[in-house]
Amino acid sequence: MSALVEVRDLVKHFPITRGIVIQRKVGAVQAVDGVSFDVEQGETLGIVGETGCGKSTTARLIMRLLTPTSGSIRFDGQDITNLKGAKLKAVRREMQMIFQDPYSSLNPRKTIGTIISEPFVIHGLEQGKGERRKAVQALMETVGLNPEHYNRYPHEFSGGQRQRIGVARALALKPKLLIADEPVSALDVSIQAQVLNLLRDLQSEFGLTVVFIAHDLSVVRHMCDRVAVMYLGKVVEVGPGDALYGFPRHPYTGALLSAVPVVDPSRHGVARHLLSGDVPSPANPPSACRFHTRCPKAQERCSIDEPELEDKGTGTTAACHYPLTREEVPEIGVRSSG
Repeated sequence: MSALVEVRDLVKHFPITRGIVIQRKVGAVQAVDGVSFDVEQGETLGIVGETGCGKSTTARLIMRLLTPTSGSIRFDGQDITNLKGAKLKAVRREMQMIFQDPYSSLNPRKTIGTIISEPFVIHGLEQGKGERRKAVQALMETVGLNPEHYNRYPHEFSGGQRQRIGVARALALKPKLLIADEPVSALDVSIQAQVLNLLRDLQSEFGLTVVFIAHDLSVVRHMCDRVAVMYLGKVVEVGPGDALYGFPRHPYTGALLSAVPVVDPSRHGVARHLLSGDVPSPANPPSACRFHTRCPKAQERCSIDEPELEDKGTGTTAACHYPLTREEVPEIGVRSSG
């Protein structure tokens, strides 16, 4: 396989300013700070981490909804880091996004038919109204919506149905890349599985490459081939799902997996590794390894020397001077579900 998306040293800092008439920069929120990864053709890459770690910002940078502070983004062999105007519009036809909130991502004043057909209009496709309507109704049927509801408005649909509308809109242009930004976190648990299974079926049917962003590790394991774990703007571990879930090397990954609730009587009494303290401010992150202020294995070196992502010999690459050993994994309650 070849990489469809190549991200290198990606940085996004949001300036902090003071003053009313004359504003001056007094700092910056380091939302994304030196992120690198590839997304192979046809795979699903999961990006996980706590709220505020930079997952959604990374997604918006790949989509070029935000302009990077530095670094590079290559899509299908083309550098899109600084594209503008017509060239950026042409690239966006090949990549689409499903947003987290199905309630705010749909215009309440437009019918479903109009919402789903907007990509056709913007990119000058399916110009005839009759032809456009047929294409939209076919998409509605593909995602499990009744084509006869073409003229209904978003408020007439449930949350799960609204997210299906968002999926249909994202698929309208038959993109190569689909970015799903926590697509089920706002839905009832009973509906989440339906939407997730729909996404898996559509990926297989359309040959999509997917970047799946979530904070629910169980969902990520169900959906993704590889997983990248982010903490405070940086990728701290990345690797195939089985390797990462079976033997996490970074202490933060281990803590995340330890926190996953498992309904299993045999797990009663298994020690869990709970993180102490709060996530530091991205406007003033810790030096060197950003996790060292909460890490149970931290030593003096961790606050001085920033670790690089390195192959740990177990299938994943992790940025840690003192990675978890095989003996330490059971102590934090991580077990592979097979």
